Formats: sequence, C-alpha cells, structure tokens
Amino acid sequence: MSATSQADDLMLADDRLFAIAAMWQQAGHGLAIAFVIQTWGSSPRQIGSLMLIRDDARIEGSVSGGCVEGAVIDAGLELISTGGSKCLDFGVADATAWDVGLSCGGQISILVMAVGDAGFPLPLLGQVVESLAERRPVGICLPLKDGAAKPAATMPEQSHLDGDRFFFVQAPRPQVIIIGAVHISQHLSVMARQCGFNVIIIDPRQVFATTDRFPDQNLIHDWPDDALAKIVLDADSAMVALTHDPKIDDVALRIALGKPLFHIAALGSRRTHVARLTRLAEAGLDATKTARIKGPAGLDIGAQTPAEIAVSVLAELITAYRRRQGG
Repeated sequence: MSATSQADDLMLADDRLFAIAAMWQQAGHGLAIAFVIQTWGSSPRQIGSLMLIRDDARIEGSVSGGCVEGAVIDAGLELISTGGSKCLDFGVADATAWDVGLSCGGQISILVMAVGDAGFPLPLLGQVVESLAERRPVGICLPLKDGAAKPAATMPEQSHLDGDRFFFVQAPRPQVIIIGAVHISQHLSVMARQCGFNVIIIDPRQVFATTDRFPDQNLIHDWPDDALAKIVLDADSAMVALTHDPKIDDVALRIALGKPLFHIAALGSRRTHVARLTRLAEAGLDATKTARIKGPAGLDIGAQTPAEIAVSVLAELITAYRRRQGG
C-alpha cells in the first residue's frame, strides 16, 4: 500500500493537526504531540493517530475514544515544561487503565513528545506543514527514548513501531473538487468534509459562491482552467461537476481527464450526459478517456431533493475511493 493511501479511515483528519500545531506555536503557545504507536485488541484508535496538547490544556485530535486522554494531557502538560518525550502504556491488565477508563478490552501505547529541540523540533513541524500543503506525504522517525524526531531516511509503507523507534507516516487527506456553488454543493461540501475529505469549491459566478451560502468552505471565485492550474490534482483527488453549464463543467472535465484522479463525475440526466460526451468528443477527447466520467453522478437511490442527491453523489465518491484502495 502506498504512503498516499495508507490511511484506513476517512474520518481521520490528522493531516490538519500539524497546521493547527504550527498556528498555536506561532501564537506563542507551548505544545506537545501524542502519537498512538502500538495497539492490541479493541483499541478505539489506530496506529499513527494524533492528539495535540496546548499549554492551556486545550486539545485537538484524539488517541482513544476518550478512554486515556486525561492521562495523556497530564503527561503532555508536564513535557511542555520539561521538554523531551515519554511513552505511556495502557491496558485492561493495568489498574491504571481502569482508572483512566480503558475498559473496552484493548491495550494502547502512546508516545508523547514536546514540540522543541529535545522532542519534535520546530523546523521539522514547518517542513511537515509545507509538505502536506503541497499534497506530499511525510515520513518521520520518532525515538522512543532520548533524541529528537527527524525525517525518515526513506518513506515507510505505513506508520509502525520498529524496536526503539516509531516511524510515522502522514498522507494528505483525499480531496474532492466541486465544480459549481449550487444548492447540491451546499450539502455535499459539508458532508464530504465530515467524512474526512478536503473540499474545494470552484465557481466563477460570485452570486452563487458566497460565504453566506458556504460558511467555512474553501471557495475559489475563478474559471476552472485558472483555478485548477493552482491545485495539485493527484491520485487521491476527485472531481464532481454540478453546474449544468457546459462553459464551466466541460472545461473542468477536460482538465480532470488529463490527471490521475480516482473519481470524476458530472450531474445531469442520461440525455444530458450523452450530449456532454458528444461535446467532449468534438473537442478531441476519445471515448476511452471520457468513459472515466460517471454520469449521471451519484448512486441510484431514488434521490429527489438536493440533500438526497448530495448523499448519492457522496456515496458514489466514497465507493470509488474505497474500491481504489482495495477496501
């Protein structure tokens, strides 16, 4: 399994935690980062999961289902003052585990590391944030005892424990580019983000693409050819065209068909889709390329309302992502 597809759970949003950590550090806060380095049994979080601990006890992310966070926060606050790192082990055979609530039958080991020279160096944090922003996976070697984190010499296949070192891999989250700030997009963008996708909405029509209609969303007011030239369109990216306007949708689809996207879909009736394929053929694209477009977009669930259509489009998107991973 490649580094860019090693995450098993779309709900994991750990790639954004590094950007949050950098923001907190720039605001003057002390920080620690907790990593799940090993699990047994029914541990609620997988290896490589993260939690940030700030000097005022604010947290982001998680390392369990709430079972051990309190003890991890205490350790993080201590390390923010002293520096360095510390390993914590919890399990049902350990009375401490019952005290902190790990009664689900599993065991978990967590490495807590202060952000600083003796733990997770600030320059490394900056490198990680930059790489993920450019949709490049990162690999980090974390010593369990004394020593600072550093880039892995070679990119590991996945996060794993190797003796007294933990190799951590973070891939950029899968992303979906939505063409058109339409009513369906209002529902789709929110649900896709909740499922762990990075969402970008492109629409040159500013009357549609407003922050009132799409609060807290990544909106780009530009034509698709200009907007997509600035976006990394990799194998963990998908596109859904929803405007019904050939001047917008067709341009975006032509660009998408030249990239290794795992899913390309376009809204419209079967007749509309046939007309779309005809236009693309007239523009010089052969049928082997245009066959990649799923049209009409969405699984056939009898959807009628914009929200229901968004559910069907998202279900098709997730199906494509999981099948691509072999899941």
